[in-house]
Amino acid sequence: MFKGHPKGLFALALANTGERFGYYTMLAIFVLYLQAKFGFNEALAGQIYGIFLACVYFMPLLGGILADKMGYGRMVTLGIVVMFAGYALLAVPLGGTAAIVLMAAALLFISIGTGLFKGNLQVMVGNLYDAPEYRSKRDSAFSIFYMAINVGAMFAPWAATKITNWRLAAQGFFYNAQIPALSHQYMNGTISENGLADLTSLAAAQPAGVADLAEFAPRYIDALSGAYNAGFAVACFSLIASIIIYLVCRPWFRHADVTAKQQAAAASAEGTKAVELTPEQTRSRITALALVFVVVIFFWMSFHQNGLTLTYFARDYTANTVGGLTRIGFDILDLTCIVIGVYALFSIFQSKSTRGKMISGGVLAAALIGLVANYLHLPAQLGIQPQIFQQFNPFFVVILTPISVAIFASLARAGKEPSTPRKIGLGMIIAALGFVVMALASQGLMSPAALKDVGGVSSMLVSPNWLISTYLILTFGELLLSPMGISFVSKVAPPKYKGAMMGCWFVATAIGNYLTGVIAGIWGTGMELWMIWAVLIVVCLLSAVFIFSIMKRLEKATSDV
Repeated sequence: MFKGHPKGLFALALANTGERFGYYTMLAIFVLYLQAKFGFNEALAGQIYGIFLACVYFMPLLGGILADKMGYGRMVTLGIVVMFAGYALLAVPLGGTAAIVLMAAALLFISIGTGLFKGNLQVMVGNLYDAPEYRSKRDSAFSIFYMAINVGAMFAPWAATKITNWRLAAQGFFYNAQIPALSHQYMNGTISENGLADLTSLAAAQPAGVADLAEFAPRYIDALSGAYNAGFAVACFSLIASIIIYLVCRPWFRHADVTAKQQAAAASAEGTKAVELTPEQTRSRITALALVFVVVIFFWMSFHQNGLTLTYFARDYTANTVGGLTRIGFDILDLTCIVIGVYALFSIFQSKSTRGKMISGGVLAAALIGLVANYLHLPAQLGIQPQIFQQFNPFFVVILTPISVAIFASLARAGKEPSTPRKIGLGMIIAALGFVVMALASQGLMSPAALKDVGGVSSMLVSPNWLISTYLILTFGELLLSPMGISFVSKVAPPKYKGAMMGCWFVATAIGNYLTGVIAGIWGTGMELWMIWAVLIVVCLLSAVFIFSIMKRLEKATSDV
């Protein structure tokens, strides 16, 4: 899987892993911070969150346009610096209006910095594979690159939780989800009698033992929001690691930091002529990319329900404890052992020397021992929270990537590997199957609207394995679409517009993220639960029909790359 790739791929992938780890650490606690620090309700916190995500995914278009003129490496370096400033501002514990102003500035810096960094780093990865000897490995390269992103995403929620809990405990408190809202209600004078009784009881249970609510409420809010500030600081350290990797390893990929204008100048100096596309070829390629972007919009609209309706399902319809083997999936140490074991197993088969096989076998044995030992120390019933299900997607990406690469490498050797547009179409069909699982799981369950009348949580709770299965299937679809789509853009984009076209990929992602709210909007309208998932099934299948209907046009437009 890792053999035959240029060293620059691994340097750029590791630099991106550090940046993504910081980003997802911040994202894991951002909405919680908004509500704890400022007392924002779910609607306002969600609105801020949505605007921020839209900016993050729209800014790569601007970053790509600038990079096409000024250079990709320059924009990547500037992006890291700007992002660092944003995360540093988020880590400053201020109060009142100053905190809101500082947060707004921080989010702007993070959005701009991500726009300068993310797309342009991926363009350089693509440029590494313009060389004839690497061209056939482009798709597998972006699979490895995408896997690196998800390594950071897999550990980010765990890191955010650990650092915030540690900071909170240092001040004599532990986290309780009810306290922030009740404390703000108490300080605003809007708390009910039942709420006052609950807050009094919860305050008495805290290690700090503050009996006076007038003292407890602001102290707890300050301690919790300060703990989140410390969590944001983690992103600063991860960015430091990213810039060190990027600068130290720059000689490995310096030749990929070249724009179309620079390629033309170099070719002219050598007395040769850079390859140029005709206006017709340029239009044909841009049209093909635009059609793929349309499909991408609806994939992300469906896939990113993990932070919305799938989380609602986890909260309201799914059992909040697990037993037996299922506990493994909810323990980060066990998941890490599985990841190590999977890659060690692949290494055994791929190693050509006896020594290499023995080392890989030893690592596999150690991973299995660690997995079993940790599993035996888990409680018989493990409590789970709704957001923890989101770790399954990056985990599945990491362990399935080598399998995906091996399958497509085998198909390529046999001359049967499907084109990237066909992979994207298949990804949409698989995504539809993921929501078929949700429709089956929802049979006999009350509608979300009816659930509000009985306290908000279903009396009949389904097994967590339904959601885990859905995440597994959606990950199969994601691996066919996302890394392959990024590879497709880097390969097909006209040289003069590589940065802009990569930016357009992120714009399509941003639109898809925005449209996730359409499904959230019908959640409590009275529609039966299975019908909500049926809407997503139809969206995915219609997208698949669309891309297969224009398949010949797409493959013809990109046949010369």
